[in-house]
Amino acid sequence: MQRLHHVGFVVTSIAEVAVQFAESLSAAWDGRIIHDPLQMARVSFFQPATSGEPLIELVEPDGEDSPVKKFLQKGGGLHHLCFEVDSLEEQLNKCRAQRDLVVRPPTPAVAFGGRLIAWVFTKHKLLVEYLQAPKTC
Repeated sequence: MQRLHHVGFVVTSIAEVAVQFAESLSAAWDGRIIHDPLQMARVSFFQPATSGEPLIELVEPDGEDSPVKKFLQKGGGLHHLCFEVDSLEEQLNKCRAQRDLVVRPPTPAVAFGGRLIAWVFTKHKLLVEYLQAPKTC
């Protein structure tokens, strides 16, 4: 199973744009900004007005070496789609079979309680983040 989890936007400063961003989308924001040293970024999530819809994520680089810094220098904005998948490894195998480029192999993500994420650049020039679904008992 694959479901759209969130849409990511890169911004210069989450703190400076979050309130206006939330208002423009009629989304709820709890004010929480999460630092992920492995991703070299700060992130924050917005809950859409309609329950069950994908989240909106703002991403801010945490330094000059941050992978999103170069994107921000080009203007920032819409950056990626994130899909939650039952098996991250199976999804990555499908991507490789389609000749998509795995640009970042599975890595734990602080924002998702250590669940694994991976980054793929599709042959259609779309950056996709895949998030391993939580394990169920």
